[in-house]
Amino acid sequence: MAQLAAGVAVVTAREGRDDIGTTVSTLMSVSLEPPLVLVSLAGKGYLNEVLLRQDRWAASLLSSDQTAVASRFAAAGRPSARLLVAGTPHHRGPHTEALVIEGGVAAIEAETTKVVVAGDHTIFIAAVLAVDYVDARRQPLVRLRSRYRTIAT
Repeated sequence: MAQLAAGVAVVTAREGRDDIGTTVSTLMSVSLEPPLVLVSLAGKGYLNEVLLRQDRWAASLLSSDQTAVASRFAAAGRPSARLLVAGTPHHRGPHTEALVIEGGVAAIEAETTKVVVAGDHTIFIAAVLAVDYVDARRQPLVRLRSRYRTIAT
């Protein structure tokens, strides 16, 4: 599957007073009517545990100049998401209270409607609560063959 290019996003959730987030390349559209998306998370990850307890989360679809953000949220043993976005423009989503990273190609807030355990991952299917922003002028960040890449236009 490393031969298939995929968009890179950061999925975040607020848990009490803390913020959790991780980099994913498994965020995709499922339905236009109603608007549904899915994200697949490693079953042993902490964000997976959090999303099994609460339904609301945000996804920031990163732009080609945000590889450092993607790397920070993908690092093992990473600290709170609040520390990972220090110095990066961001805000809290009004529907989820989750951190939304600015400067990407788009951001959404979502609410999980169905959970499917699939092997060592959990698939969260979610209704889109809001589209926070869309910036079609920016180039998306993609992952292909285990590397972050930009799309040449």
